[in-house]
Amino acid sequence: MPKIAQFEKVSFAQFEKDWLKAFPDTENVRTIYDEIKMPKRATAGSAGYDFYAPAAVTAVKGKSVLIPTGIRARIEEGWVLSLYPRSGLGFKHRLQLDNTVGIIDADYYGADNEGHIMIKVSCDAHDNGHAVTLNKGDGFAQGIFLPFGITLDDTADEKRTGGFGSTTNRA
Repeated sequence: MPKIAQFEKVSFAQFEKDWLKAFPDTENVRTIYDEIKMPKRATAGSAGYDFYAPAAVTAVKGKSVLIPTGIRARIEEGWVLSLYPRSGLGFKHRLQLDNTVGIIDADYYGADNEGHIMIKVSCDAHDNGHAVTLNKGDGFAQGIFLPFGITLDDTADEKRTGGFGSTTNRA
């Protein structure tokens, strides 16, 4: 297997800003940050790197919750990190990523938000009132590194500055 990436924590300042935007009543942000679990594969044969909940988070049927992971990925050119929900949570609770598949480009690492990977999930269970609580340290998403190609006539030369949707408004 080629080794093409490295997970790192974002700075505490970036994590605190993003966490408090999502969960403004949190009092122990430093503790949450200090105890962030880095993504890892569960077995030698696993393709996906599990992403873990930094603190307890509840997804209620019909509502979305944004989870700042505190993680960024330094990825070699020609590779992308694709994010998916953990299959068990999808089967049991219909937990899904709001954007279906998250795409983390190599140049996201240098974005204004330090390349902070934030994962937005929804619970779409059939029964009313259903909720799923992700406890601190629970795996809830998985990331798979994939190679990609570009067209022969590709001329992209812009530099990324932002995160979500920042590359879609270019002419």
